[in-house]
Amino acid sequence: MKKKRHRKWGRFLAFLAIVVVVVGLTAGTGQRLWKNIPLGLDLKGGFELLYQIQSSPDKPLTPDGVKAAVQAVELRVNSLGVASPVIELEGSDQIRVQLAGTFDQQQAERIIGQTADLKIYGNATQDKNGQWVPDAKTLLATGADLKSNSKWAQDPTTGSNVVTLEFKDPKKWQDITTKYLQKPIYVFLNGQLLTAPTIQSVMSDGRSEIYGPTLNTPEACIELAKELNAGALPYPLKLISSTNVGPSLGFASLKATLWAGAAAIILIFLFMLVLYRMAGFIADIALVAYLYLVLVTFAGMHVVLTLPGLAALVLGVGMAVDANIITYERIKDEMRNGKSLQSSVIAGNKRALRTIIDSNATTFIAGAVMYWFGQGDIRGFAVALMISIIVSMLTAVLLSRAMLLLFTKSGVADRPWWYGVGKGVVQS
Repeated sequence: MKKKRHRKWGRFLAFLAIVVVVVGLTAGTGQRLWKNIPLGLDLKGGFELLYQIQSSPDKPLTPDGVKAAVQAVELRVNSLGVASPVIELEGSDQIRVQLAGTFDQQQAERIIGQTADLKIYGNATQDKNGQWVPDAKTLLATGADLKSNSKWAQDPTTGSNVVTLEFKDPKKWQDITTKYLQKPIYVFLNGQLLTAPTIQSVMSDGRSEIYGPTLNTPEACIELAKELNAGALPYPLKLISSTNVGPSLGFASLKATLWAGAAAIILIFLFMLVLYRMAGFIADIALVAYLYLVLVTFAGMHVVLTLPGLAALVLGVGMAVDANIITYERIKDEMRNGKSLQSSVIAGNKRALRTIIDSNATTFIAGAVMYWFGQGDIRGFAVALMISIIVSMLTAVLLSRAMLLLFTKSGVADRPWWYGVGKGVVQS
């Protein structure tokens, strides 16, 4: 008898331990996790750019070329140091870039859409207007010959601002400096003469520096270094739209959405408590676990949270509750048929499982289709929806079921009323 009593209290204490762990983890680390989730521009503010990939008769668009263009844009955006940017191909020839946060938009547009066309020639002459024109036959090297490690530095001798360069093939630079020793070479940037230094010595390590009147500030050198490191775009990009979202507007959207989500969740919690009593309390704890695990997943995967994503999370709460409601109604049916509480819980969970899996599977398929064919915010909604479905299955089915079995087997509350069943139900 004592063993049986100890076993029952042990199950109840295990149930309480689960409640304490779920509530404690959520209260203790939930806010920190929320801060680690990157927010989209509709919640944080920022701007969105839409580029058209330009083709030409001599260079038509190809799938590999378009992929290379997207990768080149990604490299340029990463050089800006933007946290969690969104870069997506739309259709077959458009690239959408979403940058959340506050920074220099004009600089970002220059770095993303322009290429630092660096070319080194062995000869150049001035035309009648005084403009320097390179001799195309004496092209020695281009930006494609450089490693992606250019950076701003200060010349230790003169103190002037320079951009350091390193050739992929050191021998190529060694051959150039050997051939043009004590002779000038002409460095052109975007078709304009940048500098025409005289080679003073042979350079065998592939490293050098460039300077010029347009590189008289650290900012100019840093920007050029970023452009050189980004490499060449396979196709020209044309900016066709630019949309700004101010930080105050983004904050207002986030605040309003969070209030709406919190109100919806509180109403759901109260509904479950009123309708299912203790079983509803267990469902509410499972929902808390659902919200916490979603935050963990988003923070761990660095998923960018947008307004549609928040909507998907709230929808996921409703789906998780729906799974609990299906289970509890099956349990109530079993109890009305005269089965004992424990038998009803086991049978009700078993009967509800197939329905829950089918319902969530169809919704998950819909989310996968939206992600496959959708763009932009639709994809964000689909990702959040699919994550919500997986997490809600873990909490509403596994966790909620385990807690309910522990509680019923403890025998602390064995009246049907505690599980939402009205009086008058006779148990066998």
